[in-house]
Amino acid sequence: MAAVRLPNSNYDQRDPFGELAALAEQAGAIVVGTLEQRLDKPVAGTYIGTGKITDLKNLCIELKADVIIFDHDLSPRQIANIEEIVDVKVLDRSELILDIFAARATTTEAKLQVELAQLEYTYPRLKAMWSHLERIVGAGGLAGIGTRGPGEQQLEIDRRMAQKKQLALKRELEVIQNRKRRMVQDRILDHFTVGVVGYTNAGKSTLFNTLTAGGAYADDRLFATLVTRTREWDLGGGTNAQLSDTVGFVRDLPHNLIASFKATLEEATHAHVLLIVLDVSDPAAELHYNTVMKTLDELFADVRTEEERLAKREGEDAGNGRRSRWAEPRRIVLLNKIDALKDNAAQLVWQRKVPDSISIVAKEAGGLGHAELVKTIRDMAEGGVTEYTIHVALSDSRTVATLEKRGKVLSREYDNSTVVMKVKIGKRQIDQLRSLGAKMRIEGEAPVKEAWKGE
Repeated sequence: MAAVRLPNSNYDQRDPFGELAALAEQAGAIVVGTLEQRLDKPVAGTYIGTGKITDLKNLCIELKADVIIFDHDLSPRQIANIEEIVDVKVLDRSELILDIFAARATTTEAKLQVELAQLEYTYPRLKAMWSHLERIVGAGGLAGIGTRGPGEQQLEIDRRMAQKKQLALKRELEVIQNRKRRMVQDRILDHFTVGVVGYTNAGKSTLFNTLTAGGAYADDRLFATLVTRTREWDLGGGTNAQLSDTVGFVRDLPHNLIASFKATLEEATHAHVLLIVLDVSDPAAELHYNTVMKTLDELFADVRTEEERLAKREGEDAGNGRRSRWAEPRRIVLLNKIDALKDNAAQLVWQRKVPDSISIVAKEAGGLGHAELVKTIRDMAEGGVTEYTIHVALSDSRTVATLEKRGKVLSREYDNSTVVMKVKIGKRQIDQLRSLGAKMRIEGEAPVKEAWKGE
């Protein structure tokens, strides 16, 4: 393994190759040696310095290494140049992570997502990776419809095939993502939703299994699961939430992979609340925390841009008003694995850093922090229960059903076009129904211009 440490490099200085070694082992490699260099800026052609490349070559010969893994992304030309010198296969961090995801993908959706990410990673590297670029296609080769005929370089044909495959995968994924988006939006209308996120191997799936009926695969390894699972979470007092376990984040997660897993991360970006699980017993906890927060900020920025695009396309008053206006989820940090600390010094530091955090032991049902967590989420789910007298159009059966499902109906009266319901329900649910264009009017509230008048 090799790395160039720049002034702004983001890595755990106490264990510089710890995470990369774990990733390599997850991919089936055996780590036999490491080499790093500190530079003010990378060398253009090889990223690493000329002298260090010679050291790297000698180290590979001495240790009989088959592959060199760099702890950052390299350009196609840099990979080709290094391989030419050291005569050993070179991988960068993104390709390693993509390889792990490809091995772990089990569902059709995950396989499509990984394949698309791999194609988008590989496409700009075709020229540097393939050895048959100068081969010319003759009349008996691949010339014909869709090509420029005899004389076209094989590279052009390969690129065209890759582009066609990318387009096909994007179309297939778009169908899945649209269906997933509708499912998520229906769920947030009918339920209070909570997403579990965090650095890979922080204890997300363990917490998910502890709080719900479970079913999420949990193991002490990076990227133990790539599948989002959603289960009902009983908060007590007749209140439930939908809890979703998501794929873990990691430092320098490839952008192509984040884009491809957009549908999978929909559960997190559109939840009402995000539980950010942080392993405070890990020496690199601060690095992990910053990585997760940065990744969430980037995801939310993408969602915000997409929502603005959809709003512009549909128009403020277009459609049936059922598409919700997205609001960024509230984040709650869970300080996990408190029991693994030698003393409470680190816990106190994190409590000062994140004042609203909750200390927890995820693996123990009903253990430290669970009661506080359940109460916090239950209070948010109920959102301040109040008794309302609500006039709803009989044609708006979805609003009627939501009031019945999410509140306690005390009475109801009907006329030709309206049902008048007395309901005990949380303010959050009322605000949500309004944002979705519900045809309802609440007695005692000042009428607004957009409110349904029941006419």
